[in-house]
Amino acid sequence: MPAGVSWATYLRMSAASLLTMCAGAEAVHKYYRPDLTIPEIPPKPGVLKTELLGPKKRQHEPQISQQ
Repeated sequence: MPAGVSWATYLRMSAASLLTMCAGAEAVHKYYRPDLTIPEIPPKPGVLKTELLGPKKRQHEPQISQQ
């Protein structure tokens, strides 16, 4: 086994790592609220918008990306 650990320890650590990565991805998507729509034509630089809500809803307009 890699690193000289038992199968049980290896599987437990692998499962914990996978669950942690999934929870982190979910937290990022809840916080940043990405626009997951797929446009027909790629947009021009500066057209994509992303809302940054954070822990509570903010009262200003979404920021416009400057690519």
